[in-house]
Amino acid sequence: MRYWLMKSEPSDVSIDDLAGFPNQSVDWYGIRNYQARNFMRDQMKVGDGVFFYHSNCDVPGIAGIAEVSKLAYPDRLQFIKGHKYYDEKATPENPRWLNVDVKLVRKTRLLSLKELREYPELINMRILQRGNRLSITPVDPKEWDFINSVLK
Repeated sequence: MRYWLMKSEPSDVSIDDLAGFPNQSVDWYGIRNYQARNFMRDQMKVGDGVFFYHSNCDVPGIAGIAEVSKLAYPDRLQFIKGHKYYDEKATPENPRWLNVDVKLVRKTRLLSLKELREYPELINMRILQRGNRLSITPVDPKEWDFINSVLK
């Protein structure tokens, strides 16, 4: 089992939106970074743990826990001409972009980015590294356990 931190802008999909979706599940669409796509394609498995992270908002941070509920498959938005995630080089026979489905496990208190930075146990966490802008990053099992202990 692996662990991940996946960023979502709450103005697009928030933890509350996820809680209200059918089956409390969402396709993690719109990833247009090859490294993040490769994480989904090559490493994510059903059951992997996910920290659902609110980004690009007043108080960014971990807002809940989810899990990967469906393996990577083509992101349908890459084929919709005029859509902001359209990719003219992508075809149904040769898709360039993928997504996985993520299902809510539980909403948590907001564990802010500021608070995450306060814990020496998380000093090496990818989200806290300078210049990190990836929307999906691996989380070390020790970081996963520590954050879960803070959220209890």
